Amino acid sequence: MKARKILLSVFAIIIFLKTSSQQTRGNDWAQWRGLKHDGIADSNQDPPVKFSSEENVLWSTKVPGRGHGSPTIYGGRIFLATADEKMKTQTLICFNRLNGKEIWSKEVHRGGFPQKSNKKASQASSTPATDGKLVYINFLNKGAVFTTAFDYDGNKIWQQKISDYILHQGFSTSPAIYKSLVIVSADNKSGGAICGLNRSNGKIAWKVNRPKEPNYTSPVIYKLNGRDELIFQGCNLVTSLDPNTGKKFWEISGSTTECVSSIVTDGKRVFTSGGYPRNHVSAISADGSGKVVWENISRVYVPSMIVKDGYLYAVMDNGNAMCWNSETGKNMWKERLNRTTSASPVMVGERIYAVDENGNFSVFSADPNKFKVIAKNKLGDQVFATPVICDSKIFARVAENVGDVRQEILYCIGKKE
Repeated sequence: MKARKILLSVFAIIIFLKTSSQQTRGNDWAQWRGLKHDGIADSNQDPPVKFSSEENVLWSTKVPGRGHGSPTIYGGRIFLATADEKMKTQTLICFNRLNGKEIWSKEVHRGGFPQKSNKKASQASSTPATDGKLVYINFLNKGAVFTTAFDYDGNKIWQQKISDYILHQGFSTSPAIYKSLVIVSADNKSGGAICGLNRSNGKIAWKVNRPKEPNYTSPVIYKLNGRDELIFQGCNLVTSLDPNTGKKFWEISGSTTECVSSIVTDGKRVFTSGGYPRNHVSAISADGSGKVVWENISRVYVPSMIVKDGYLYAVMDNGNAMCWNSETGKNMWKERLNRTTSASPVMVGERIYAVDENGNFSVFSADPNKFKVIAKNKLGDQVFATPVICDSKIFARVAENVGDVRQEILYCIGKKE
């Protein structure tokens, strides 16, 4: 018995050391699109380019219910939102990062599900965000959007109503961590809001009312013009706010009414994309002048884009991959990659990983001079969630069909030692 206790203690120390090293290496993925909101993983990584449900799988675990939110990873834990449409429950689950085993599962809402009007929507399409102490998640329930905070033991710390919500196609916006705040949004036909909430108690520090338009994009924060700016698109506007106070830095007419993707930037321009009522990709000067530097009619409505080293990369909704010169808008290339795509691409080093709705998982080069596919893989039968890359591993939420049964699975893909 004494030897067993010593062995368990040693094992606990090993887990602690591994968890601590993961935190200090900066290989966590603490919110939607990563720490910098740009979909770019730490470059000092080498995840596999070839994988499947049987190849380079470190572990996999079944996920109950259905959801399209991505996993959030911090230290030794993974957080994932899901919903059971039969039981009418919306839940936050915590998994062990090392082996995928469930640590806890906490019901956030029961009942109050809206009637879905878009067959691709889910009742759990938000990606959690965490600051290492609390984890925050958004859900639409009972005609309103709520943000809820849990501690790492699964205790509910607070819940805050953000806005009433008239459903149009769904709800999908994810919270963003900024200093002492968690920033959330809820654009909709009733007139939504963007709010800065106190992370510790959920109290509203500032609130900006929004137009009565449906929109689905998540808030992102970038360093622009020598200051932090909260950049937001949709409701026919491109908006820059002070993330500390909600004060408007600048706002212009542009973008489209409905957007899903999150804005990216090269520091001089912000890049917007939308798909209703018109398709567009545009580069807008980040200096607040309102100048549209260039624009085209490409349909990059749902997947977010990636910008690196003077070039803008996108996977369009139809699965085509594209590259533009970020300064001029010159089309460098456009090639067929996958089929219909909802998940956003993720970059690591010079490689871009992209998955379509049928689980076709492609890897291609971030090379503006030529289009090159590095690998083609198959993982799952249905994929809407954006994958996450950290610690040289790919964490992918997919659905597999076994007969008439749809089962969601969280995969950890990595090179086996």
